[in-house]
Amino acid sequence: MSSLAHFINGASVGGGRTFENRNPATNAVVSTVAEADASVVDQAVQAARKALKGPWGKMTDAERAAIMRKVAEGITRRFDEFVKAEILDTGKPIRDVSHLDIPRGAANFTAFADQMLAHPTEAFRSPTPDGKGALNYSIRVPRGVIAVVCPWNLPLLLMTWKVAPAMASGNTVVVKPSEETPTTATLLGQVMNEAGVPPGVYNVVHGFGPDSAGAHLVNHPGVDGITFTGETRTGTAIMKSAAEGVRPVSLELGGKNASIVFADCDLDVAIEASTRSTFLNCGQVCLGTERIYVQRPIFDQFVNRLKAAAEIQRHGDPFEKTTTLGPLISQEHRRKVLSYYERARSSGATLITGGGVPDMPGAFAEGAWVQPTIWTGLPESHPVLREEIFGPCCHVAPFDTEEEAIALANDTPYGLAGSVFTRDLSRAHRVAAQIEVGILWLNSWFLRDLRTAFGGAKQSGIGREGGVHGLEFYSELRNVCVKL
Repeated sequence: MSSLAHFINGASVGGGRTFENRNPATNAVVSTVAEADASVVDQAVQAARKALKGPWGKMTDAERAAIMRKVAEGITRRFDEFVKAEILDTGKPIRDVSHLDIPRGAANFTAFADQMLAHPTEAFRSPTPDGKGALNYSIRVPRGVIAVVCPWNLPLLLMTWKVAPAMASGNTVVVKPSEETPTTATLLGQVMNEAGVPPGVYNVVHGFGPDSAGAHLVNHPGVDGITFTGETRTGTAIMKSAAEGVRPVSLELGGKNASIVFADCDLDVAIEASTRSTFLNCGQVCLGTERIYVQRPIFDQFVNRLKAAAEIQRHGDPFEKTTTLGPLISQEHRRKVLSYYERARSSGATLITGGGVPDMPGAFAEGAWVQPTIWTGLPESHPVLREEIFGPCCHVAPFDTEEEAIALANDTPYGLAGSVFTRDLSRAHRVAAQIEVGILWLNSWFLRDLRTAFGGAKQSGIGREGGVHGLEFYSELRNVCVKL
């Protein structure tokens, strides 16, 4: 068992209260973690404000980009350490961590370094009464100190998805990782030092939300912008905090994502994508699918094939490459997911598969495991179809017409992501334009180009991340007018 300290101004800072970080696969304590009070958070914010005026603020974009590439190289060089840390914190299988979480975490630094160097501004020649004219041009300046509040489902990937564009734009950051997954954010501090990132540019404070590090950070008057990924309720609280001082927010929030499967689809493609979108990371993916609408002629066939795909998922040691399904993040989250399993059962849902807890051997018997689960037969008004569960489960319902499918998919307060499966090209584009989400996949799921806009509609978020769209949040445009 190890201990994790805060990372402030390029150094470890401990002291004060601590809390336990547990491995969700076994419920064993992995580390004890320092909890930041208001004074520790203030220390981190002050270090970040000082660094804005230090070497980081005086570097050119190209000089910052060169350092960020060294950060990416440092993550890759210590790849095995990051993989182990992420598995112990999350319980997710090594096949996912080693192919997605850590490589993408490193790639974010190189992608946004390149993007910043290619990010254009604008210039206009304007007429003036004396006929000599004026020249207006824009420059980009850093927004300042950015509070980065991170989720636990993809800890390194989603944290660097925010930290990389913030740093590329010349900002400094104070990161509050989830209390469930504190390790990789702390380990990244060591990489930052090795890469030559000046002290105070990257800071980490550990703790919880209300009355702890999270609340102290988003309420701090020295924070100039707040970016958050997580549930909608927490995002609402952060927006209220940001109103004091009129500070901008970037929020990627909850979802109740739908998939529409037309009868003319390539069924092999639809099943493969639906299996991943429902069960990847034990269903703990904000872009995951919890509602599937299947056109009636292929409904029974689809359900039977998805059932077969769910039942070959393999629970087991996350460090084994044959394991395909890890545990949920915590015992608390398991209680939440199992409560929905019970609500579905008590409401008369048709249980296709799952619905309980698997038998796990040895130490894994104490982990936060649940079975992959599929239901049919519930009304659209049921909480299982209205509320985000964030577990390895979905409800499958039939539809008849294109218009009906669109209405069902849009009948939610959320609007993060969705998928449509059809061989009809005209229908694909027609339906895609009508689904009220931030990202819509056609005949696929979870394909991402880091240059494209990413974010949610309705209660799934505010703002866009990715490419130039993410850089917009992390910089201010300043217009300069020159009288000629």
